Amino acid sequence: MLALLPLLRTSWSRRAGSLVAIRLPGGVSAGDGLWRAMSRYRTEGRGQPHSPGYRLFFKNEAGHYISPFHDIPLKVDPIEENGIPTKRARNDEYENLFNMVVEIPRWTNAKMEIATKEPLNPIKPDIKDGKLRYVANIFPHKGYIWNYGALPQTWEDPRRKDKSTDCCGDDDPIDVCEIGSKVLSRGEVIRVKILGVLALIDQGETDWKLIAISVNDPEASKFHDIDDVKKYKPGYLEATLNWFKLYKVPDGKPENQFAFNGEFKSKAFALEVIKSTHECWKALLMKKCDGGAINCTNVQVCDSPFHCTQEEARSLVDQDRSVSSSPNEESNEEEQVWHFLGK
Repeated sequence: MLALLPLLRTSWSRRAGSLVAIRLPGGVSAGDGLWRAMSRYRTEGRGQPHSPGYRLFFKNEAGHYISPFHDIPLKVDPIEENGIPTKRARNDEYENLFNMVVEIPRWTNAKMEIATKEPLNPIKPDIKDGKLRYVANIFPHKGYIWNYGALPQTWEDPRRKDKSTDCCGDDDPIDVCEIGSKVLSRGEVIRVKILGVLALIDQGETDWKLIAISVNDPEASKFHDIDDVKKYKPGYLEATLNWFKLYKVPDGKPENQFAFNGEFKSKAFALEVIKSTHECWKALLMKKCDGGAINCTNVQVCDSPFHCTQEEARSLVDQDRSVSSSPNEESNEEEQVWHFLGK
């Protein structure tokens, strides 16, 4: 289990007399540079976009294939200058600094997700009954109204009942709605501050929806808790609740339900949820619980029974040699339809 702890760090650290090989590029300064975007991860498409076989694989800064689910750290460490931790940011800011994997950019409709049941967990299209899935445009919204993604190294255990919702998890990493001003790209790994959380109950399962903002957003310094969203982005939380309530209705399904009567919980509450789902992930990676069909193959959790070498990881990816070089911009007809849901 000790081998999992260094994965929460992104700077060089010593453990048991050896260096943990997860680090940031050198020369990073404090202050404004503290939140500077890093090209720590890259993506590589395989197959044709907008097709069932499309996959977006992840590489680290060394060019090695990794799992965005298991190998990207959950937490971001304080950046050190010449080996000395910087004191320019408050400790509570560091405690609330997480990596987010962007699966779906804002205003797009294609449902994309980390493939939890495939080796190295690339991002893939969500498919049902052999067809690609798209969320409907429900007036006044176009597609997803935030940059949507997940926190790595978290897992909502479907066999573990949440004490606050009395429902088990949904078998996925915990979801994130990033509310910043920029439209992000699929496969980006960004640093976010957690502001709160909404508890969607989906077919009897707890499906947490974290509310977060990129630390690189121009207005990020204004946001510290869920009440700041109400203050500086009035109507956004109400729109978020409405979006999640109605997004399945055009498919003929009933409105979604929520725990806590649809109340958004605070940052403190959200951090406890993240902590719990991270503990579930650690148990999963160390084979201390039944993960079912979840694929736990990883490159950097050295003591995990699911650890593989870089060569083995490349072999897994190279099973599909159709590298995508030019995106297909064709869209689904449903993306152009606007639904008006009157009462």
